[in-house]
Amino acid sequence: MLRKLFKFHGGVKPATHKEQSTTAPIAPVPMPDRLVIPLHQSVGGHPRPLVQVGDKVLKGQRIGAADGQLSAAVHASTSGTVRAIAPTLMPHTSGLTALAVTIEPDGEDRWCELERIDVRSASPDEIRDYLRDAGIVGLGGAVFPSHLKLKPGKSGTLKTLVINGAECEPFITCDDMLMRERADAMLQGIITMRQLLQAEEVLIGIEDNKPQAVAAVQAAIQKSGESGIEAIAIPTRYPAGGAKQLIRVLTGIEVPHGQRSTDYGVQCFNVGTAFAIHEALSLGRPMIQRLVTVTGNVNAPRNYEVLLGTPMDHVVRLAGARPDTDRYIMGGPMMGARMPAFDVPVVKATNCILVGSPALFPPPPPEMPCIRCGECAKACPADLAPFEMYWHSRAKNFGKAQEYHLFDCIECGCCSFVCPSRIPLVDYFRFSKSEIWTREREKDAADTARDRFEFKNFRQEREKQEKAEKLAAKAAATREKVATEPKAAPTPATPTAASPAAQPAPTAAAAPAAPTATGADAAKKALIEAAMERARQQKAQAAAAPKNTENLSPEAQAEIAEIDARRAAAAKPATPPAPDA
Repeated sequence: MLRKLFKFHGGVKPATHKEQSTTAPIAPVPMPDRLVIPLHQSVGGHPRPLVQVGDKVLKGQRIGAADGQLSAAVHASTSGTVRAIAPTLMPHTSGLTALAVTIEPDGEDRWCELERIDVRSASPDEIRDYLRDAGIVGLGGAVFPSHLKLKPGKSGTLKTLVINGAECEPFITCDDMLMRERADAMLQGIITMRQLLQAEEVLIGIEDNKPQAVAAVQAAIQKSGESGIEAIAIPTRYPAGGAKQLIRVLTGIEVPHGQRSTDYGVQCFNVGTAFAIHEALSLGRPMIQRLVTVTGNVNAPRNYEVLLGTPMDHVVRLAGARPDTDRYIMGGPMMGARMPAFDVPVVKATNCILVGSPALFPPPPPEMPCIRCGECAKACPADLAPFEMYWHSRAKNFGKAQEYHLFDCIECGCCSFVCPSRIPLVDYFRFSKSEIWTREREKDAADTARDRFEFKNFRQEREKQEKAEKLAAKAAATREKVATEPKAAPTPATPTAASPAAQPAPTAAAAPAAPTATGADAAKKALIEAAMERARQQKAQAAAAPKNTENLSPEAQAEIAEIDARRAAAAKPATPPAPDA
């Protein structure tokens, strides 16, 4: 019984250029002189280095630990010596650097002691943690950590597990050759994934321009005796290999943007990811290599099994790059990115090295004004209005671009492919997304700085208040202590003729009696008078004591003594003359 297939909106049919790289089997790549292994090769956190310069490492040894759950570990691709841990140019069109571990191979290619796990007795969470530490990520291009996708969702079970073997991008054939040559091992990984997700059925979608791959997978399914697994040939139309598009074709389910496919009972994985999971769980091998298509402006296009960290020009040299080569593109012509240099390393996201030349990829014609023909909207598989997003992106009106669901764009390039005005629409959309992300980061940084400033002011005000309360409490305690101390009886003074006590007391009518001061006020006045007296004495001593007179010469000391004598003589009162006799 034939399964009913569905259609997705839009899409295009570019020339595939796949036949050139499928004539020869997968070949290994000789060991390069050095391996540059970036620590950040997947979506999520940046793994922290576990080795130091000068360390000896073995093949498969973990050199970068996963940074939280949204991350995956990184391993040494061969045995050798760590020569550097430093920022290195990355395989990204931006030309930015990132921290990488440079290993000089020792030629022995000696494995470390591999950690294995018993899938039958281990819990699902233990298996997921094992896959995280084995560095398993999606090999379809998104490089999302696979252990996070191997969760069945809220319901605890999954209806359909979709395996993506469409490989719709022109020139790329690594998945095609994997299914042809290693279908049995790939299927074992799919079976394990099905058990973890508790999926009722498995649908393997393969474009109908890969008849040999379809036949090989169907034969492996029949050989395994597993029920509920089906390999289906789907119509060749770009981008049928997109996760949402393939789910739509096989199941008829449309997953809205911002929602998870597991909420609809579906999850999607690449065939290369299934093979890597089999290698990790059955053989204990972490992800240290992957299949890479080398094609384009080369004499012998082919698929190679490449160690991660191998320089791209080392791989391209095997295929025989032609003299007019002027660029490397990682990926295909529709969604690939031009590399900033020829010697950037192969990473987990490298499914193809497309060697370019002016003849193969001529300079684009000049961009012309948009005529609002709507061809881009007809071709958009996400059912967007690219011409509207283009106008607002060009005007830097990013808020309006978001209103037209800018972030629903999967950057497949269909709109640019059909545009009669030759407008690089995807470039405008990428620019808008990056600007929005940058502004969001700046806003988050400003909000964080404001929160810190406000908390600092709050802390200072709180400390001032606490200090004032302590001082007030101390003053209150002092007043209470003075008030409770027994007062000394006044000593009677002997009246004299000159003393006020000897004078008759004034009558009430003559003068009012002076108010009697409290004991606290009297003590305070006494303290103030004593302090003022000490200050007067210190001032007098400071004025009287000569300064800088410690190391004077005898002549200076004699001069000072003479001046002091004159001052003393002048200070004495003059003696009156004696009266005449």
